[in-house]
Parts: sequence; structure tokens; C-alpha cells
Amino acid sequence: MGMSQRHVHFTPAELQARVTATIDALERDGLSALVMFRQESMYWLTGYDTFGYVHFQAMVLTADGRLVLLTRSADRLQAAFTSTVEDVRIWRDREGAMPEAELADILRELGLSGQRLGIEYEAWGLTAAKGKRFEAALGDAFALEDASLLVSRLRAVKSAAEIAYVRRAAELADAALAAAQARAAAGVFEGDILADMHGAIARGGGDDPANEFIIGSGPGALMCRYYTGRRTLADDDLLTLEHAGVYRHYHAAMMRTFVVGRLDPRVSAMHAAAHDALLATEEALRPGRPIGEAFDAHARVLDAAGFGHARLNACGYCLGTTFAPSWMDWPMLYEGQSYEARPGNVFFAHMILFDEAAGLAMTLGRTSLVGERGAEPLSAASLALVRA
Repeated sequence: MGMSQRHVHFTPAELQARVTATIDALERDGLSALVMFRQESMYWLTGYDTFGYVHFQAMVLTADGRLVLLTRSADRLQAAFTSTVEDVRIWRDREGAMPEAELADILRELGLSGQRLGIEYEAWGLTAAKGKRFEAALGDAFALEDASLLVSRLRAVKSAAEIAYVRRAAELADAALAAAQARAAAGVFEGDILADMHGAIARGGGDDPANEFIIGSGPGALMCRYYTGRRTLADDDLLTLEHAGVYRHYHAAMMRTFVVGRLDPRVSAMHAAAHDALLATEEALRPGRPIGEAFDAHARVLDAAGFGHARLNACGYCLGTTFAPSWMDWPMLYEGQSYEARPGNVFFAHMILFDEAAGLAMTLGRTSLVGERGAEPLSAASLALVRA
């Protein structure tokens, strides 16, 4: 299948540049190969697009540029359609299958016995059980090093093509927020709000998100995780939403708490503090500065406003191309985070205030791109308090 027939969303030159950068990182770290279990790494390097990582799957890149994918028969055509990978090996589903041993055989075939190998241990696709079988299959024939962040560090700085996809994702996030604002009102079912939000993204050519949208009203407005069971909005209510526009698997997240009906002055004060904290956080996301300073700015503003008891211990994270079960990417915004911001980083900063004793919530968040001078918010939506 020729490249012109493949469903790949980056040019061959850009993908090859990523492979070259990864090989340079391998050589810098003294590694002979990288064994990838993270779907994000596989997609970023080759365009390979699948949820087949729920089963055993691995991609190997050697320091001399050889690339091999080991997967199941269900993903053979998927790899041909969506990726630049030419060498695809299939392990056969059967009782007693040991794909981990087949991967070890591939590593030996590639002449890697006795060599230092980087392994992506921090991967949803490599469960503890699979990891144990993998290490047992390799035995002491290889020297294994944790290289979980090798590709993630490269992915954290976005190319021009990636930034274009993130900008489109941000437009889709704005469209989903507008759909929610148009629908939300007393007596409206939460499920109808969710349907309109997802519909806006799908109609705009977007993708499913890497995790569920967060929606909660009443007591659920104080939750920052999805949970099952939908509710109808009351006459006086709070509605918390966290969602992401998604395009080519690139995410741009947003967070808002709507006020339905009567506005409690305490909620108004929480919004004002969240607004100021968000701007302070974004101001701190500057090239060459540790991103822990962004968390410090968020905490300083919220604590000074009297909401230290209601804030969380992190206020955001990097975004990019991610797969289920989470759109959160590395690195995260928390105290002491030493990663220094770089032009091309994309961060979602979220101000979350949950006052359990008062039963009140307020959230405010959006996605920004770090440029040469500072952070550029990618959302065109107003930060004003949303009244439904």
C-alpha cells in the first residue's frame, strides 16, 4: 500500500524528522533500541492509529533506524492504512499465546542481545502482568533501562503542523462550550447537554476524547471525574463541565462551572479568584522558567483570596496527542515541577475550587500555547461567569 493511499496526517519528512530525533535521543542515552508500548509514541513516530494497545503490542526502533511493529491480526490492515511502518509482525491469538516471547525473539533477530534497551514501562498497554511476562521472556540477555519519557519529552514540544491541529481542537472546544451554554437551563437533562457538546465536535470533524467529558450538577458539581448517572438541572443549581476539543488526537481542554438561576455571592467571589488565578498561571508559563512557578502563581492568588482550603494540589498539565484512558499528558503543573517551559509546549491550566463544607464549586480553565514571549490562550471564549 503506497504512502498516497495511507491515512497519515503528517508529511513523510516530518515523521522522518521525529524518528531521527528519537534516534539522537537513543544515542545520547547510550541505548541500542527503544521498545515502545505507549500508543502516543507509535502514533507520533509513524501515524499508527489504533486502540489495539489494549492487547499486547509493541514497536521497536533501533539506533540504526530499523522499525518493527508486533501486533495482532486485527491491526494488520490498521497499520497498513494509518502508518508508515513496513515491517509488521503478527502474533497469533491462541490458548497459551506468548507474544512477549515473540517480541524477545524479534529483539534477538535485530542483533540486540547483550545491548542496552530503553523500555516504555509507563504505558497503559503494558500492564503489570504483561511486564512481568516480558521481562521473564527477555531473561538476562538484555540490559533494560526505563525510557518511558524519552519520546514524551520530544512530543512535549509541538511542531508547526501539530500546533495547527491543536488550534483546530481549541476551536472545537469553543464550539462545544457554546453548545452547552445554548442548552443549559433549569429543567434540562445533563445527557442532552453532553449530546450537544459531543455533536459539535463530531460535526466539526473532531475525534472522540481520550477520556470522558466531566459533567456534574447539584452535588456532582464538586466532582472532577466522570461518573455514571445523569441528572436534570434544578431551578437554582451549579453545573461543572470539563471537556476537550479533539482533532487528529490532539486535545485542547476547557473547564467551566455554570450558575443556573440564583447567583450566590460566594460563588461570584470564587469565580473572581479563579479568574485572577488563571491569568496569573498563564503569565507564569514563560520559556526557560520551571513550570512549577505556574502552580505557585495559582496557589498564591487562591490562597490570598481565602480559598486555599478549596483548591487542588495540581493546576494543569501538558496536552498533545493522547489515547484512552486519559488526555492528560506529561508534564503536570504542580509544586516543584522542574521542567522548563519551551516554545511549542501546550498546557491546560485549570482553576478548581471545591468547597465541600459550603457545597459550592467554581472552575475555570483553558488551553494555552507557549510562544517565544509567553503563553497564548487558544480559546476565544469569554472567561466571564456563565449564567444559564
